[in-house]
Amino acid sequence: MGATLEIRNLHVTVEDQPILRGVNLTINQGEVHALMGPNGSGKSTLANVLLGNPAYEVTDGEIYFDGKDLLEMEVDERSRAGLFLAFQYPVSIPGVTLANFLRQAINARMKANDPESKGIPIPEFRRLMIEKMNMLKMDPSFAGRYLNEGFSGGEKKRAEILQMAVLNPRIAILDETDSGLDIDALRVVADGVNSLKGPDLGVLVITHYQRILNYIQPDTVHVMFEGQIVESGGPDLALALEEKGYDWIREKHAIAE
Repeated sequence: MGATLEIRNLHVTVEDQPILRGVNLTINQGEVHALMGPNGSGKSTLANVLLGNPAYEVTDGEIYFDGKDLLEMEVDERSRAGLFLAFQYPVSIPGVTLANFLRQAINARMKANDPESKGIPIPEFRRLMIEKMNMLKMDPSFAGRYLNEGFSGGEKKRAEILQMAVLNPRIAILDETDSGLDIDALRVVADGVNSLKGPDLGVLVITHYQRILNYIQPDTVHVMFEGQIVESGGPDLALALEEKGYDWIREKHAIAE
């Protein structure tokens, strides 16, 4: 049986301002969920809390991952357990190549599991990188560039998907990965996600717009308003939002502007 990410009655504040007001959500390995909602509804807050950003204070509720209390785990423990976050705005790390960054990440995981580990042998790592870059249709020279330094928006997002491919998480959260991408870059990123998804990977696609869901087909679509998930349904729900906007959801649930 695969891993499950279970969020129960989650309340979160940022600088004493309540943002999430009772979020309930369950994602199983092998499922693709989309979380939609207008700006300021709490979508990115949820992503930050899942990966342990200390700026966000959990005031109530529980999060369990694979049966373990996620809120008791450090950020690196969450990653090693199989959670992954693709950032909306990936940061640049001058002087650190993408390949070196990924090799160090793998080595850190191996050392945490076995303090005697010498890390991944360089030939094995090189084979892994070439395999994943070929799968994602990425130029091998990409691996030698400094992480996100001088990358276009599309290149940054492809680098995030490569990290996901190499680190092989059980549940991946894509926080507005589509933001700022033209249609070609969007298709490349979506193709990368589609090549990775399957029974061993659960995905939460956080997005403001429906268009990425034309390429990454969700099993379930959730709509967040005012820090709560107010509506869930199939892919048709995303199409309805694209056609009618969010006003009908607001009216249906009597949510104030």
